[in-house]
Amino acid sequence: MSLTTLRRGAASAEVRNLQDALLAAGFDPGRPDGQFGAGTEAAVLAFQASEGLLADGVAGPRTLRALGLGGSGELADALASVTTQLACGMFPFTPVGNIKKNLPFVLDALRQRRLVDKPMVLMALATIRAEAEVFLPVSEGQSKYNTSPNGHAFDLYDSRKDLGNRGAPDGARYKGRGFIQLTGRHNYASYGPRLNRPVNLEAEPELAGASGIAAELLALFLGDRERQIKEALVRQDMRTARWQVNGGYHGLDRFTDAYTRGDVLMGSLA
Repeated sequence: MSLTTLRRGAASAEVRNLQDALLAAGFDPGRPDGQFGAGTEAAVLAFQASEGLLADGVAGPRTLRALGLGGSGELADALASVTTQLACGMFPFTPVGNIKKNLPFVLDALRQRRLVDKPMVLMALATIRAEAEVFLPVSEGQSKYNTSPNGHAFDLYDSRKDLGNRGAPDGARYKGRGFIQLTGRHNYASYGPRLNRPVNLEAEPELAGASGIAAELLALFLGDRERQIKEALVRQDMRTARWQVNGGYHGLDRFTDAYTRGDVLMGSLA
């Protein structure tokens, strides 16, 4: 069978096969009539929760595979639809030259980490809009959140145990950098060895600002939080999705605007 993503409102022989498979698995969708209604959606949700899948009520590749309906379980690849023009629509105030230069690094990194489906692609781009709207890897500037009124730059980061910092000059040395604003000695030490070409970012933190490395760090960071991010996005809870990356809500307005614009521009791509 053709493994089309199935959701509420669909009507087809594929839906009937889905209903039969759900019933066989012990999750009654109601009368198997080929109509994807409330009963089928509830059964899909229950099955997904039982299998530890993202419980969104949509029978996508992973759910269909878990039900024994075949396929590789690979999510629909949305990366091909992400053009410079689409990105410009999500970044209306950003120089197009910056997008042309850095978008390929980001798309390559997402593909390497298999974050190719629409929600995660939009999440990545919206995160860049919130963190580095110029679409260049940037370094964190001084603010009331990282520098005390009479202290040296980034002194409020120096002794942050949650960041793994050990005192001055760790605050400035491991300040936020890149597309994701990687921050803190712990993150620099943890993520450097995980790059495709491992780098000792703890020893050379400035490298986190290189375009290729910054894009990889973005993909790694999002990949580590993929499930939690998607659960928030299923609920249309943009605040929680943003918090998963930022640990707060900085740039939430830009993040939400970019995600919404991208969702419209990419249409109904599953």
